[in-house]
Amino acid sequence: MRTEYNQQPLKIIEGKNREIAIFSTEGKNIDAEVVRSFGDEWLKFHDFSDQVIEECAAEYFDILNDTVVNKNSYALDIGCGTGRWTKYLTQKAGFIEAIDPSNAIFAADNLLGKIENVRLTQASIETIPFNDETFDFAMSVGVLHHIPDTQQAMKDCVKKIKKGGYFYCYLYHNLETRGWWFKTLYNLSNLIRYPVCRLPTPIKKFVCDILAIVIYMPLVLWVRFLVLIGLRSVAHKMPLSAYNNKSFFIIRNDALDKFGTRLEQRFSKKQVISMMQNCGLTDIVISPLSPFYHVTGRKL
Repeated sequence: MRTEYNQQPLKIIEGKNREIAIFSTEGKNIDAEVVRSFGDEWLKFHDFSDQVIEECAAEYFDILNDTVVNKNSYALDIGCGTGRWTKYLTQKAGFIEAIDPSNAIFAADNLLGKIENVRLTQASIETIPFNDETFDFAMSVGVLHHIPDTQQAMKDCVKKIKKGGYFYCYLYHNLETRGWWFKTLYNLSNLIRYPVCRLPTPIKKFVCDILAIVIYMPLVLWVRFLVLIGLRSVAHKMPLSAYNNKSFFIIRNDALDKFGTRLEQRFSKKQVISMMQNCGLTDIVISPLSPFYHVTGRKL
């Protein structure tokens, strides 16, 4: 099922569990500093247990079924990071090509261990080393909103999918369904993000851990209290309610993800659908559940 690269790698590195081919990660539609930052993030937060992966995957992949991806599917994970979603996908697909432009690819090697139906490659979306219309299924989870031109990046992903194949992605929503106070809180958090994301890496990691304690945890604990006293419907409307059942490890990770990156874009539901359609996708399904928005579409 696995195919050959359509170009020669710059080099081959022997990872802990497998060889990793290294390709150019340069291009017009990539921010090198953002890539480096995420590489640092995933090298810090890489130890995801199988239980945590399964619990999170139940939220992210509720709209995937055997028609979208199955054991006959040749799959592509674009921007695999630590490889946690790749690892989940190894149970669903026949073979997975997992790519990432950052050094997180080595964290993915550690997490995936000796799993055989996966190959890791360091490459960017613009340098994916496979021919167009190669894959039955491709996904990009929480990646495209960190790329300067999200629409173009999505097109570059979708062109690697066969006609009739499926594309899945998760993009940050623009809080269009939230109240003014929720949006105000988000705007205030952005004022914190702008200086924090520019700090030297060790200091940034430390500051984001502090922010997880002083910003995230009070709100999360308040949500948990509301759920405990039976006010679940009220709790769901609170900021960070999605973290009600998340571990402190996940909260620290997401604090670094939120405050540590200098490039973050957000989209309305209408914009997400429009971008998918502009890529030649049909049968578009957006999950009505958090995290918003995760979506699938079939390539015409």
